[in-house]
Amino acid sequence: MLVLALESSAKPASAAVYETSGKLLGQYFQNNGFSHSRTLLAMTQSLMKNLEITLSEIGLIAVASGPGSFTGVRIGVSAAKGLAWGLDIPVCGVSTLEAMAYQIPGHDGIICPVMDARRSQVYNSLFECCKGKLTRLCDDRAISLADLAADLRSFSTRILLVGDGLAVCKEYPELSGYDSAEGLLHYQTAYGVALAAVNAEPVSAVQLEPCYLRPSQAEREYKAR
Repeated sequence: MLVLALESSAKPASAAVYETSGKLLGQYFQNNGFSHSRTLLAMTQSLMKNLEITLSEIGLIAVASGPGSFTGVRIGVSAAKGLAWGLDIPVCGVSTLEAMAYQIPGHDGIICPVMDARRSQVYNSLFECCKGKLTRLCDDRAISLADLAADLRSFSTRILLVGDGLAVCKEYPELSGYDSAEGLLHYQTAYGVALAAVNAEPVSAVQLEPCYLRPSQAEREYKAR
């Protein structure tokens, strides 16, 4: 089965086509700050055209459903819902953090995805990888850098940080000494979304919902009035 995966939860955007037998057919990745509302579907269309694959050949739509940028998550989820609805196929929303953990190859130890949530916080979860098998250790959360550092001190095995929250973590002394993913693995990718979707439960388009973890800035300001 072919999976069309979309990732727009942070500054980069990407689209990928993945074959569930274990083959990545192609991925387009963009990190130039352009609006995802302009680029995500255009990128998807160009990718599929160059792969000579039609939408009718896709069996599942996968998307990073959060946490992440409120606008970016909404764009990705809306695009996935629209495609799945039009094609009458299932859709799978996966954790952005879990997708980042799945894309790390050959790591035995703790994988610690981090996304900048501002206000000295990161979106985070923890996963243990042993011989290629990934086990979730905690729910997705918005956590302070101090609390994350305290959590990580309880592990004696190797810890690898991955995600766009690395810059924030490296500025915090108690988190600056951990290993970190480099290159493309530093970012969220549609390839990771596809890998996570293979092990997740698909739903109908109408059931897919974003997961923000905390209220938007507009909601917080409204409640503070």
